[in-house]
Amino acid sequence: MLAGWNLGSCELALIKFRENAVFSVVTETGSRYALRVHRAGYHTDAELRSELQWMCALQASGFDVPEIVPDRHGATFVTASHAGVPEPRQVDMFKWIEGTQLGSVADDLSASAAALPQTFRTIGMLAARLHNQSSSWQLPPGFTRHAWDAAGLVGEKPLWGRFWELAVLAPGERDLILRARDRLRQDLGALARSPAVYGLIHADFAPENLLVDGERLRLLDFDDAGFGWHLFELATPLFFHLGQPYVPTIRDAIIAGYRAERFLPDAQLALLPMFLAARGFTYLGWVHTRQETETARELTPMLLELACNAAADYLRIRPCILSESGGQCL
Repeated sequence: MLAGWNLGSCELALIKFRENAVFSVVTETGSRYALRVHRAGYHTDAELRSELQWMCALQASGFDVPEIVPDRHGATFVTASHAGVPEPRQVDMFKWIEGTQLGSVADDLSASAAALPQTFRTIGMLAARLHNQSSSWQLPPGFTRHAWDAAGLVGEKPLWGRFWELAVLAPGERDLILRARDRLRQDLGALARSPAVYGLIHADFAPENLLVDGERLRLLDFDDAGFGWHLFELATPLFFHLGQPYVPTIRDAIIAGYRAERFLPDAQLALLPMFLAARGFTYLGWVHTRQETETARELTPMLLELACNAAADYLRIRPCILSESGGQCL
Protein backbone atom coordinates (compact mmCIF):
# COMPACT_ATOMS: atom_id res chain seq x y z
CA MET A 1 0.00 0.00 0.00
CA LEU A 2 2.87 2.39 0.79
CA ALA A 3 5.17 1.23 -2.00
CA GLY A 4 3.97 3.92 -4.39
CA TRP A 5 5.33 6.70 -2.20
CA ASN A 6 8.92 5.44 -1.78
CA LEU A 7 9.02 6.34 1.89
CA GLY A 8 11.21 3.45 2.97
CA SER A 9 10.60 1.76 6.30
CA CYS A 10 7.60 3.30 8.10
CA GLU A 11 5.64 2.94 11.30
CA LEU A 12 1.95 2.60 10.52
CA ALA A 13 -0.78 3.14 13.13
CA LEU A 14 -4.57 3.24 12.74
CA ILE A 15 -5.97 6.49 14.15
CA LYS A 16 -9.54 6.47 12.81
CA PHE A 17 -11.83 3.81 11.36
CA ARG A 18 -15.33 4.92 10.52
CA GLU A 19 -16.30 5.57 6.91
CA ASN A 20 -12.68 5.47 5.79
CA ALA A 21 -9.62 4.11 7.57
CA VAL A 22 -7.01 6.76 8.39
CA PHE A 23 -3.48 5.78 9.40
CA SER A 24 -0.56 7.73 10.82
CA VAL A 25 2.60 7.07 8.80
CA VAL A 26 5.97 7.94 10.38
CA THR A 27 9.18 7.46 8.40
CA GLU A 28 12.61 6.60 9.78
CA THR A 29 13.59 10.26 9.44
CA GLY A 30 10.62 11.39 11.52
CA SER A 31 8.43 12.72 8.71
CA ARG A 32 4.75 12.11 9.38
CA TYR A 33 1.83 11.68 7.01
CA ALA A 34 -1.85 10.74 7.09
CA LEU A 35 -2.84 7.81 4.86
CA ARG A 36 -6.51 7.48 3.93
CA VAL A 37 -7.94 4.15 2.75
CA HIS A 38 -11.36 4.77 1.24
CA ARG A 39 -14.40 2.61 1.76
CA ALA A 40 -15.36 0.60 -1.27
CA GLY A 41 -17.77 2.05 -3.80
CA TYR A 42 -18.45 5.48 -2.30
CA HIS A 43 -16.58 7.42 -4.98
CA THR A 44 -15.50 6.60 -8.50
CA ASP A 45 -11.93 7.41 -9.45
CA ALA A 46 -13.17 10.50 -11.30
CA GLU A 47 -15.10 11.68 -8.24
CA LEU A 48 -12.13 11.21 -5.93
CA ARG A 49 -9.82 12.96 -8.39
CA SER A 50 -12.29 15.86 -8.45
CA GLU A 51 -12.35 16.08 -4.66
CA LEU A 52 -8.57 16.37 -4.59
CA GLN A 53 -8.62 18.95 -7.39
CA TRP A 54 -10.94 21.15 -5.37
CA MET A 55 -8.73 20.81 -2.31
CA CYS A 56 -5.73 21.95 -4.38
CA ALA A 57 -7.73 24.91 -5.70
CA LEU A 58 -8.76 25.87 -2.17
CA GLN A 59 -5.17 25.71 -1.00
CA ALA A 60 -4.15 27.96 -3.90
CA SER A 61 -6.86 30.40 -2.76
CA GLY A 62 -5.44 30.61 0.76
CA PHE A 63 -7.49 27.96 2.55
CA ASP A 64 -5.64 25.89 5.12
CA VAL A 65 -6.61 22.40 3.96
CA PRO A 66 -4.54 19.19 4.08
CA GLU A 67 -1.72 19.13 1.52
CA ILE A 68 -1.84 16.16 -0.85
CA VAL A 69 1.29 14.02 -1.17
CA PRO A 70 1.42 12.59 -4.73
CA ASP A 71 2.92 9.15 -5.29
CA ARG A 72 6.22 8.68 -7.12
CA HIS A 73 4.44 9.00 -10.48
CA GLY A 74 2.66 12.21 -9.53
CA ALA A 75 -0.75 10.58 -8.99
CA THR A 76 -2.90 12.07 -6.24
CA PHE A 77 -4.18 8.62 -5.25
CA VAL A 78 -3.54 4.96 -5.99
CA THR A 79 -5.68 1.83 -6.09
CA ALA A 80 -4.35 -0.95 -3.88
CA SER A 81 -5.33 -4.57 -3.29
CA HIS A 82 -4.71 -6.92 -0.38
CA ALA A 83 -5.51 -10.59 0.08
CA GLY A 84 -7.42 -9.83 3.28
CA VAL A 85 -9.71 -7.22 1.65
CA PRO A 86 -12.38 -8.39 -0.81
CA GLU A 87 -12.10 -5.45 -3.21
CA PRO A 88 -9.46 -2.93 -4.35
CA ARG A 89 -9.37 0.32 -2.37
CA GLN A 90 -8.48 3.89 -3.29
CA VAL A 91 -5.65 5.23 -1.14
CA ASP A 92 -4.34 8.78 -0.81
CA MET A 93 -1.86 10.54 1.44
CA PHE A 94 -1.58 13.97 3.03
CA LYS A 95 1.05 15.81 5.00
CA TRP A 96 0.40 15.47 8.70
CA ILE A 97 -1.16 18.52 10.34
CA GLU A 98 -1.15 19.39 14.02
CA GLY A 99 -4.03 20.87 15.94
CA THR A 100 -7.01 20.24 18.13
CA GLN A 101 -10.66 19.99 17.14
CA LEU A 102 -12.50 23.30 17.20
CA GLY A 103 -15.33 21.58 19.04
CA SER A 104 -17.81 18.73 18.89
CA VAL A 105 -21.33 18.37 17.54
CA ALA A 106 -22.19 17.09 21.01
CA ASP A 107 -21.11 20.31 22.74
CA ASP A 108 -23.68 22.16 24.85
CA LEU A 109 -23.62 25.27 26.96
CA SER A 110 -22.86 23.35 30.14
CA ALA A 111 -19.60 22.19 28.56
CA SER A 112 -18.52 25.32 26.68
CA ALA A 113 -20.91 28.20 27.26
CA ALA A 114 -18.39 30.89 26.41
CA ALA A 115 -16.89 29.14 23.39
CA LEU A 116 -20.01 28.14 21.45
CA PRO A 117 -20.92 31.53 19.91
CA GLN A 118 -17.36 32.14 18.70
CA THR A 119 -17.12 28.56 17.41
CA PHE A 120 -20.25 28.95 15.30
CA ARG A 121 -19.32 32.43 14.13
CA THR A 122 -16.01 30.99 12.92
CA ILE A 123 -17.82 28.16 11.14
CA GLY A 124 -20.15 30.66 9.44
CA MET A 125 -17.27 32.82 8.22
CA LEU A 126 -15.31 29.89 6.86
CA ALA A 127 -18.39 28.42 5.15
CA ALA A 128 -19.05 31.75 3.43
CA ARG A 129 -15.44 32.03 2.24
CA LEU A 130 -15.69 28.49 0.89
CA HIS A 131 -18.86 29.34 -1.02
CA ASN A 132 -17.26 32.50 -2.39
CA GLN A 133 -14.43 30.39 -3.80
CA SER A 134 -16.65 27.65 -5.24
CA SER A 135 -19.03 30.20 -6.80
CA SER A 136 -16.21 31.77 -8.80
CA TRP A 137 -14.00 28.74 -9.47
CA GLN A 138 -13.92 27.39 -13.01
CA LEU A 139 -14.38 23.64 -12.77
CA PRO A 140 -11.64 21.66 -14.54
CA PRO A 141 -12.58 19.32 -17.42
CA GLY A 142 -14.04 16.04 -16.22
CA PHE A 143 -14.86 17.36 -12.74
CA THR A 144 -17.66 15.31 -11.16
CA ARG A 145 -19.10 14.95 -7.67
CA HIS A 146 -22.38 13.72 -6.23
CA ALA A 147 -25.18 16.23 -5.62
CA TRP A 148 -27.05 17.02 -2.42
CA ASP A 149 -30.02 18.08 -4.53
CA ALA A 150 -33.68 17.01 -4.34
CA ALA A 151 -32.88 13.58 -5.76
CA GLY A 152 -29.81 13.11 -3.57
CA LEU A 153 -31.62 14.18 -0.42
CA VAL A 154 -35.20 12.91 -0.75
CA GLY A 155 -35.45 11.13 -4.10
CA GLU A 156 -36.22 7.45 -4.62
CA LYS A 157 -32.53 6.62 -4.18
CA PRO A 158 -31.06 9.19 -1.76
CA LEU A 159 -27.28 9.37 -1.48
CA TRP A 160 -27.24 7.89 2.01
CA GLY A 161 -30.16 5.50 1.72
CA ARG A 162 -33.95 5.22 1.79
CA PHE A 163 -34.43 6.69 5.26
CA TRP A 164 -38.19 6.04 5.34
CA GLU A 165 -37.45 2.28 5.36
CA LEU A 166 -35.56 2.40 8.68
CA ALA A 167 -36.82 -0.71 10.49
CA VAL A 168 -37.28 0.88 13.93
CA LEU A 169 -39.72 3.55 12.73
CA ALA A 170 -43.06 3.46 14.58
CA PRO A 171 -46.16 3.92 12.37
CA GLY A 172 -46.61 7.52 13.46
CA GLU A 173 -42.95 8.33 12.85
CA ARG A 174 -43.04 6.76 9.40
CA ASP A 175 -46.16 8.75 8.50
CA LEU A 176 -44.51 11.99 9.64
CA ILE A 177 -41.34 11.25 7.70
CA LEU A 178 -43.21 10.32 4.54
CA ARG A 179 -45.31 13.50 4.67
CA ALA A 180 -42.23 15.64 5.20
CA ARG A 181 -40.32 13.76 2.50
CA ASP A 182 -43.06 14.40 -0.06
CA ARG A 183 -43.19 18.11 0.83
CA LEU A 184 -39.41 18.34 0.62
CA ARG A 185 -39.45 16.76 -2.83
CA GLN A 186 -41.84 19.48 -3.94
CA ASP A 187 -40.05 22.39 -2.26
CA LEU A 188 -36.48 21.36 -3.02
CA GLY A 189 -37.45 20.58 -6.58
CA ALA A 190 -38.56 24.21 -6.97
CA LEU A 191 -35.35 25.71 -5.62
CA ALA A 192 -33.06 27.69 -7.89
CA ARG A 193 -29.48 26.51 -8.42
CA SER A 194 -27.77 29.77 -9.22
CA PRO A 195 -24.22 30.35 -7.92
CA ALA A 196 -25.73 32.72 -5.37
CA VAL A 197 -27.38 29.83 -3.49
CA TYR A 198 -26.00 26.57 -4.90
CA GLY A 199 -22.61 25.14 -5.76
CA LEU A 200 -19.77 23.06 -4.39
CA ILE A 201 -20.13 22.63 -0.63
CA HIS A 202 -18.16 20.76 2.00
CA ALA A 203 -21.36 19.07 3.29
CA ASP A 204 -19.83 18.06 6.63
CA PHE A 205 -19.07 21.41 8.25
CA ALA A 206 -18.97 20.11 11.80
CA PRO A 207 -16.54 21.44 14.45
CA GLU A 208 -14.74 18.06 14.41
CA ASN A 209 -13.57 18.83 10.89
CA LEU A 210 -11.93 22.11 11.90
CA LEU A 211 -8.48 21.91 13.49
CA VAL A 212 -7.02 24.80 15.46
CA ASP A 213 -3.25 25.19 15.74
CA GLY A 214 -2.39 28.55 17.28
CA GLU A 215 -3.70 31.17 14.87
CA ARG A 216 -4.29 28.64 12.11
CA LEU A 217 -7.69 27.12 11.35
CA ARG A 218 -7.68 24.09 9.06
CA LEU A 219 -10.65 22.52 7.27
CA LEU A 220 -10.56 18.72 6.99
CA ASP A 221 -12.44 15.79 5.45
CA PHE A 222 -13.87 16.59 2.02
CA ASP A 223 -15.16 13.04 1.58
CA ASP A 224 -18.80 14.17 1.43
CA ALA A 225 -18.16 17.33 -0.60
CA GLY A 226 -20.42 17.79 -3.58
CA PHE A 227 -22.91 20.11 -5.21
CA GLY A 228 -25.64 21.47 -2.99
CA TRP A 229 -27.43 24.47 -1.55
CA HIS A 230 -25.40 26.73 0.70
CA LEU A 231 -28.06 26.56 3.41
CA PHE A 232 -27.54 22.80 3.64
CA GLU A 233 -23.97 23.64 4.65
CA LEU A 234 -25.23 25.78 7.54
CA ALA A 235 -27.83 23.20 8.60
CA THR A 236 -25.16 20.56 9.19
CA PRO A 237 -23.38 22.06 12.24
CA LEU A 238 -26.70 23.23 13.73
CA PHE A 239 -28.57 19.95 13.42
CA PHE A 240 -27.12 18.04 16.38
CA HIS A 241 -27.97 20.92 18.73
CA LEU A 242 -31.67 21.13 17.82
CA GLY A 243 -33.93 21.23 20.84
CA GLN A 244 -31.32 22.79 23.11
CA PRO A 245 -32.11 26.15 24.74
CA TYR A 246 -29.00 27.78 23.27
CA VAL A 247 -29.91 27.08 19.62
CA PRO A 248 -30.96 30.71 18.94
CA THR A 249 -27.54 31.84 20.17
CA ILE A 250 -25.51 29.57 17.89
CA ARG A 251 -27.93 30.14 15.00
CA ASP A 252 -27.41 33.89 15.28
CA ALA A 253 -23.66 33.37 15.56
CA ILE A 254 -23.30 31.21 12.45
CA ILE A 255 -25.49 33.60 10.45
CA ALA A 256 -23.51 36.64 11.63
CA GLY A 257 -20.26 34.92 10.70
CA TYR A 258 -21.58 33.97 7.27
CA ARG A 259 -22.91 37.47 6.59
CA ALA A 260 -19.54 38.95 7.52
CA GLU A 261 -18.16 37.29 4.36
CA ARG A 262 -21.11 36.68 2.01
CA PHE A 263 -24.57 38.07 1.32
CA LEU A 264 -27.41 36.05 2.86
CA PRO A 265 -30.85 37.68 2.54
CA ASP A 266 -33.61 37.07 5.08
CA ALA A 267 -35.86 35.54 2.41
CA GLN A 268 -33.26 32.85 1.71
CA LEU A 269 -32.55 32.29 5.40
CA ALA A 270 -36.24 31.59 5.94
CA LEU A 271 -35.70 28.27 4.17
CA LEU A 272 -33.27 26.97 6.82
CA PRO A 273 -35.88 24.74 8.59
CA MET A 274 -36.38 22.93 5.30
CA PHE A 275 -32.69 22.09 5.13
CA LEU A 276 -32.58 21.03 8.77
CA ALA A 277 -35.31 18.49 7.99
CA ALA A 278 -33.44 17.30 4.90
CA ARG A 279 -30.21 17.00 6.90
CA GLY A 280 -32.00 14.88 9.50
CA PHE A 281 -33.24 12.50 6.84
CA THR A 282 -29.71 11.96 5.51
CA TYR A 283 -28.62 10.79 8.96
CA LEU A 284 -31.55 8.38 9.16
CA GLY A 285 -30.45 7.01 5.80
CA TRP A 286 -26.92 6.67 7.13
CA VAL A 287 -27.94 4.52 10.12
CA HIS A 288 -30.46 2.58 8.01
CA THR A 289 -27.71 1.37 5.68
CA ARG A 290 -25.32 0.58 8.58
CA GLN A 291 -27.53 -1.18 11.11
CA GLU A 292 -24.96 -3.97 11.37
CA THR A 293 -22.56 -1.53 13.04
CA GLU A 294 -22.51 -0.69 16.74
CA THR A 295 -22.14 3.04 15.93
CA ALA A 296 -25.36 3.11 13.90
CA ARG A 297 -27.31 1.21 16.54
CA GLU A 298 -26.13 3.56 19.26
CA LEU A 299 -26.92 6.71 17.27
CA THR A 300 -30.31 5.65 15.89
CA PRO A 301 -32.53 6.71 18.85
CA MET A 302 -30.96 10.17 19.08
CA LEU A 303 -30.98 10.76 15.32
CA LEU A 304 -34.56 9.55 15.00
CA GLU A 305 -35.77 11.96 17.69
CA LEU A 306 -33.88 14.90 16.16
CA ALA A 307 -35.03 14.09 12.60
CA CYS A 308 -38.68 13.71 13.58
CA ASN A 309 -38.62 16.99 15.50
CA ALA A 310 -36.98 18.77 12.54
CA ALA A 311 -39.57 17.26 10.16
CA ALA A 312 -42.45 18.33 12.40
CA ASP A 313 -41.07 21.87 12.70
CA TYR A 314 -40.67 22.11 8.93
CA LEU A 315 -44.23 20.94 8.24
CA ARG A 316 -45.66 23.24 10.93
CA ILE A 317 -43.99 26.42 9.67
CA ARG A 318 -43.83 25.55 5.97
CA PRO A 319 -46.56 28.06 4.95
CA CYS A 320 -44.64 30.80 6.77
CA ILE A 321 -41.42 29.75 5.08
CA LEU A 322 -42.96 30.08 1.64
CA SER A 323 -44.68 33.33 2.55
CA GLU A 324 -41.48 34.87 3.92
CA SER A 325 -39.57 33.88 0.81
CA GLY A 326 -42.12 35.64 -1.36
CA GLY A 327 -44.21 32.58 -2.14
CA GLN A 328 -41.47 30.96 -4.14
CA CYS A 329 -38.27 29.05 -3.51
CA LEU A 330 -35.20 31.17 -4.14
